[in-house]
Amino acid sequence: MQLKPINQQVVTVVGASSGIGRVTALEFAKRGAKVLVSARGESKLKSLVEEIQSFGAEATYFVADVQEFEQVKAIADKTVEVYGRLDTWVHVPAIALFALFEDYTPEEFERIIDVNLMGQVYGAMAALPHLKREGRGALIHISSIEGRRALPYQSAYSAAKHGIEGFVEAMRVELAHEKLPISVTSIKPAVINTPFWNHARTKLGVKPAGIPPYYDPRLVADAILYAAEHPTRDFLVGDAAKALDLLQRISPPLVDSLLLLIGFNLQRSDEPKSVDAPNSFDQPVPEDERIDGDFSHQVIPSITDWLDKNPLLQWGAIAGTAALALLATQVFNTKE
Repeated sequence: MQLKPINQQVVTVVGASSGIGRVTALEFAKRGAKVLVSARGESKLKSLVEEIQSFGAEATYFVADVQEFEQVKAIADKTVEVYGRLDTWVHVPAIALFALFEDYTPEEFERIIDVNLMGQVYGAMAALPHLKREGRGALIHISSIEGRRALPYQSAYSAAKHGIEGFVEAMRVELAHEKLPISVTSIKPAVINTPFWNHARTKLGVKPAGIPPYYDPRLVADAILYAAEHPTRDFLVGDAAKALDLLQRISPPLVDSLLLLIGFNLQRSDEPKSVDAPNSFDQPVPEDERIDGDFSHQVIPSITDWLDKNPLLQWGAIAGTAALALLATQVFNTKE
């Protein structure tokens, strides 16, 4: 499967008004792609397009709510109308409510599923016909490590992310069966320092927080751009995501015990916040177009992401580790 170089691509980034989506759109544009950006908030999209155009790149915006299929379809149609085709579709939007499961209303749980899961489904449905007509391309879905392991206070969010993993896996095999060279990638970030935590609705009485460490949103953008050029099945962003995924595979009860120790207190900040405070649950938070959140002092680098984007070095590291382990075993046996 061969994907186009980014500087020859037309890219749609849905959920581009702040955080991961915004920095991803900027990075695609800086690399020479033509970009259409979409979200619910027009003022934030307008400022993003102006920023992209300020360094000589091409960008257009389209206001849409991913809860409505016809609006999502219109995003894809607008991309093709403006730029003639679609090469890569990046789907980012998500909303969150931090609360015990018993404190959710049915309407709140359903809303999260509609936006976080059905929005992703609608994105794939809208983009696929254009990618098929082009003959190749990439679908990049922003999931989460919570697609592999659910967390307390986030039952609906985790359920939606698990759902993304299910439909993406099925769709990937169907496309392979049809021998269509369309790459389908699930990006699974760890805790990322974006305004997500500010924008979430909460019933905890305080602003929610992530379980540290935090990672830079540019790390996720780098993974997305890598997947746009290199067919990639899954990309776990952040060393902590890979560690949690490994622990979950080895022993889910062990992860249960770990979350009982740290999963509740660490998701509660010291900043009071009421359920009625401004949040993005029903409407976009006006004017907040930041890429970075409030936890920059807790951001750390990730080593394994660099290795994932350099597979030859990754396999070299694995081979080297295996060789050292074998050598150590031989030395130990010799001494005996």
